[in-house]
Amino acid sequence: MRTLRNPTRHPTRRRLLAALAAAAVAAPLAACGLQPSSGYAPPVGPGSIQRIDAAAGSTVTVGSKNFTEQLVLGKLAVLALRAAGFTVVDATNIPGSNPARGAMVNGDTDVQLEYTGTAWVSYMGETGIPDQQEQWQAVHDADLANGLTWLPPGPMNNTYGFAMNPETTERLGIESLSQIADVPVEERTFCVESEFRSRDDGLEPMLEHYGIPLDDPDGVPADNIRIMDTGAIYQATADGACNFGEIFTTDGRILALDLTVLADDEKYFPSYNVAPYVRTETLEANPAIADVLNRISPLLTDETMIELNARVDVEGEEPGDVALDWLVSQGLVTRGG
Repeated sequence: MRTLRNPTRHPTRRRLLAALAAAAVAAPLAACGLQPSSGYAPPVGPGSIQRIDAAAGSTVTVGSKNFTEQLVLGKLAVLALRAAGFTVVDATNIPGSNPARGAMVNGDTDVQLEYTGTAWVSYMGETGIPDQQEQWQAVHDADLANGLTWLPPGPMNNTYGFAMNPETTERLGIESLSQIADVPVEERTFCVESEFRSRDDGLEPMLEHYGIPLDDPDGVPADNIRIMDTGAIYQATADGACNFGEIFTTDGRILALDLTVLADDEKYFPSYNVAPYVRTETLEANPAIADVLNRISPLLTDETMIELNARVDVEGEEPGDVALDWLVSQGLVTRGG
């Protein structure tokens, strides 16, 4: 995936760049996009998601974790289900993955949007699967035994990646991770977080996979690696501290800092596609839930999530407002009175 490149031709990016510059003076961006949130969600009406007679009188509880992307995704589900006529309890902003998962398993929430790789690796203790459909199918099949049904995933895949700033993109002229092997050894410089540097599926095996082994004179010398805090890597990459910075592929700072993400063309990283999952008994009682949520997932691309995340993290907008704006822009809902 390549991000939009010319900020002067993209008004959203111009606003984000200005906001980022102002934010940098006041304080650094929070690592992982953590944001405080309230239960706020704006009024919403039906659009192409119409009122469903069977939804009347049915209560659905929607949860999410407590970082920006999850808050936006949670509000999308809250608003879409309300537009369809469900009574929705907004339980977004659950502090952490394990509590959020526990809320689904224990029946405290009925619906969440979750990442297939997180469920497979973190919740089920398995090894990540790069193929997106295979990863979803494995999670879907395994979670049926837990009373949880996964609906089809969207194209959005919030996995690890590496990005370059505009000058590096222009100078090196590469678009994929496999092409790093074509650049001079001295240009193979990386900024990574300490966890990614040491994990079994992190930097070292990734470099091996792409034929540029770590600490090899013909690969990537150890001195070419800079260890940094996660939140600092984006700005360091933009500033040219390294040519290739570790990122998460739907982070709003990709857009705000005009970074270009290298394609994982040999599919090293596991898939973390987002998909709604629903308590099976809730879905059986209210099958229209699937009809509503399946209208949203196919529209969620990496580029879409990057922009929505940036509106919260960089411009300081409320996740609920950002979610409503996007749903309205797609014709799925209307603004409520």
